[in-house]
Amino acid sequence: MKPRDLLLNVGVATIGLIVLFPLAWMVSVSVMSSGEAATFPPPLLPSQPTLEHYRELFVERGMGRYVWNSFALATLATVLALLFTVPAGYAFAKLRFAGRDRTFQLLIAALVVPAQIGTLPLFLMLKSVGLVNTYAGALVPWLASIFGLFLVRQYALSIPDEMLEAARVDGASEGQIFRRIVLPTLTPILVTLGLFVFLGSWNDFLWPLIILTDQSNYTLPVALAALSREHVQDVEMMMAGAVITVAPVLALFLALQRFYIRGMLAGSVKG
Repeated sequence: MKPRDLLLNVGVATIGLIVLFPLAWMVSVSVMSSGEAATFPPPLLPSQPTLEHYRELFVERGMGRYVWNSFALATLATVLALLFTVPAGYAFAKLRFAGRDRTFQLLIAALVVPAQIGTLPLFLMLKSVGLVNTYAGALVPWLASIFGLFLVRQYALSIPDEMLEAARVDGASEGQIFRRIVLPTLTPILVTLGLFVFLGSWNDFLWPLIILTDQSNYTLPVALAALSREHVQDVEMMMAGAVITVAPVLALFLALQRFYIRGMLAGSVKG
């Protein structure tokens, strides 16, 4: 191996260790006995591994309900986002209608506006229709994201117009074209967008904290934050809660990362 390649591999391995170390230590602390992580210097490995903190979270703190709340909301958000965003992105890419380009330009311009600015108006709107403290209200921000619309549109631009015209000449309706030609072609970007929405919804803290007032409706990040106020000194339990929060989405991302990366790269260069 050339010195340059060796140096590059060592550098990549070093960066990888730096990135992974906090995650590995989080898992290690989560199986330590209470108070063990508070010693100085903090130990890297538990002296006597225990799953007591996980048992307390699920048996005594009802963490299973919060996991289910997060999973249900993230799944519904993903399905609804794909249902609304994918047809809209395809329409902006391949269908001609009045004001298409100007509307898309306005939507793209809205990307520079921080999402937090719209939080209060959205909350007041949902309050007026009785959707505060409901899962429906928690799902509203994920129904159609401008970024997702942009991703789908950019990828859909790569579909040859000739193929669509040939299908129309053969008598296929727009719905048949969308189902049989467009959706199979958009598979990489569908996985990318679905993963993007699922991870975003699962990790979202601010909006569920605002819209969900009943503790039984809390999502996992909100429940973990509430728990930390009661057990601020119990580092081991907090780390166990963090592992429960991170592990599912990390496993999902690792399983679908090749589709995610392919879709992100393709969506960034099409058009």
